[in-house]
Amino acid sequence: MRAKEIAIAGCGVAGLACAALLKRAGARVVVYDRLQTPQPIGSGLILQPVGLYVLDEIGVGHRLRELGARIERLYGKSGERIVLDVRYDALGHDAPRGVSVHRGTLFQLLYDAAREAGAEIEAGREIVATRNGRLRFADGAESPRFDLVIDALGMRSPLSEPPQQNLPFGALWASLDFAGPFDPHALEQRYEAARKMVGVLPIGRLPTHAGETPAAQKVAFFWSLKHGERQDWLKRDINDWKDEVRALWRETTPLLEQIRTHSDLVFAAYAHRTLGAPLSRNCVHVGDSWHCTSPQLGQGANMALLDAFALAHALGRQSNLDAALGEYARLRLWHIRLYQAVSFLFTPAYQSDSSAIAWARDFLLSPLSRIPPAPAALAALVAGQWGGPLGAMGAPARRRFVQSESGSRGALDAPGSS
Repeated sequence: MRAKEIAIAGCGVAGLACAALLKRAGARVVVYDRLQTPQPIGSGLILQPVGLYVLDEIGVGHRLRELGARIERLYGKSGERIVLDVRYDALGHDAPRGVSVHRGTLFQLLYDAAREAGAEIEAGREIVATRNGRLRFADGAESPRFDLVIDALGMRSPLSEPPQQNLPFGALWASLDFAGPFDPHALEQRYEAARKMVGVLPIGRLPTHAGETPAAQKVAFFWSLKHGERQDWLKRDINDWKDEVRALWRETTPLLEQIRTHSDLVFAAYAHRTLGAPLSRNCVHVGDSWHCTSPQLGQGANMALLDAFALAHALGRQSNLDAALGEYARLRLWHIRLYQAVSFLFTPAYQSDSSAIAWARDFLLSPLSRIPPAPAALAALVAGQWGGPLGAMGAPARRRFVQSESGSRGALDAPGSS
């Protein structure tokens, strides 16, 4: 039987994961990207146990754990009150942890895996449309005809339905050298109501070539900022803004000293949108081109990896393309809708102008979250295990394990989640 010919639009996490998995399954894969030199956009992220499972299947999980930072805890305070405290060990002492990395680390590992598998990558191709198995480019040219086109162009993909509007809050991000009294195994945040948020996430180090000195340990620093206030922030003296950050969390001083101008920070915008199905008339969507949301649950890259794994799984099981795409939608739809709904509900508690919601977070939800079984439920939520996404794809919940930095082993799906 002839191998499937597959075009992938977009050279991000979802696109490269699809390329590596599908090429290894025997397909001919061509990845198209608008940049002359494909590269990541963004700072740090947390790979949850479900995402790490997919990276293990691709063959880059071990290297990612070496470069990243093991995350044991998500921790946040409003004043002196602890309002966020999620620990992975609430699922058991040997439960798998998250691993945080620079987005560039994840990109490089997936890019190398896709190239080593034999995927072709065509750079400098700005995609504007697709029709009848062909991609159309901004210069008027078209690609050859493919059996399947995969849209991995992200939230604002021209092949998908754009979000109606951005969420009110975005964030300023910077990747900085690790400095200060921060927990090397925790995401830490400080809040003023839900209007202000500053966070620090250890992200390990960037990959280096053989013989080079290992790179310095890094952290991702982020500051919540409303879209409507971005221009005012750009006009503001950078030192005045630093004083505002220090007033909320004085321990950030050694990090702020590394920020000299506004251009040292990158503004990220977010939106909330889920297509009713991942199938358009001319392509199939993965990652943010299908579903995008705020980063409050930290699931974006993990969802993209699960999409890629589910699509490769379905195409491998079904010889009929329509049947395979239908199975892909079935495998992912419930998990995506569940997490999109939870993210929609959680976001205002950490990014909004509502004092009432912040009060409820601090004095109602926070105390309730410490009463069993809430700690284990929250840990499973953060780990990406609600809805048993891997069990839906036939991954044996009790036989498959991930290896943590400390050498412990833990089951991927929470009891009863599959």
